[in-house]
Amino acid sequence: MPEPEFATTLIAFDLVGIFFFAVAGALVAVRRNLDVFAALVLGGVTGLGGGFIRDVLIGATPPAALADWRYLIVPVAAGLLTFAFHPVVGRLERVVTLFDAVGLALFCVTGALKAVEFGLSPIPAALMGMVTGIGGGMMRDVLAGTVPVIFEGVLYATPALAGAGVAVLLDRTALPLVVVAGAGFATCLSWRLLALVRGWSAPLPRGPANV
Repeated sequence: MPEPEFATTLIAFDLVGIFFFAVAGALVAVRRNLDVFAALVLGGVTGLGGGFIRDVLIGATPPAALADWRYLIVPVAAGLLTFAFHPVVGRLERVVTLFDAVGLALFCVTGALKAVEFGLSPIPAALMGMVTGIGGGMMRDVLAGTVPVIFEGVLYATPALAGAGVAVLLDRTALPLVVVAGAGFATCLSWRLLALVRGWSAPLPRGPANV
């Protein structure tokens, strides 16, 4: 089980990531002209979905989203704020995109390190970090009736896996936790932002599909 100081650090990172993801998720509901309940649901799913999947898979039950009230309050607050001030939030498109990238970088690191603390070896732990980062967004897109963005050529899962992998590898050294987490965070965030700025994308099929 994680040591108290380590667990406290992961919780802090988790809550920040949840807020950023929940804002992005609630904004999807607003842009589809859905009601406040939809904003709360999509915000909550985006913020909590990946961590929920991770905790179930690694045996950290009950999941943190159900065991700690803070994990429920943060996405609710983010959803309500986004719904109430959506004209302002909507105009800050680049800021919301940055929030999403920061949330992805935080989640891939916390997910991977928590998986390591629960006994997973490096490769499965890195995969759990990726799942933590992309799981909520995939669930949000399915609920919103769209193809998950990670299947449309968007470089999202790859940066998350890279950041998680760096964190897992450095965790096996004697480096302080802040250095380990910071390196994984920087790897994911820089790759994701570069992909956005330069228009990088994953390969897609060329020409019409043969059905």
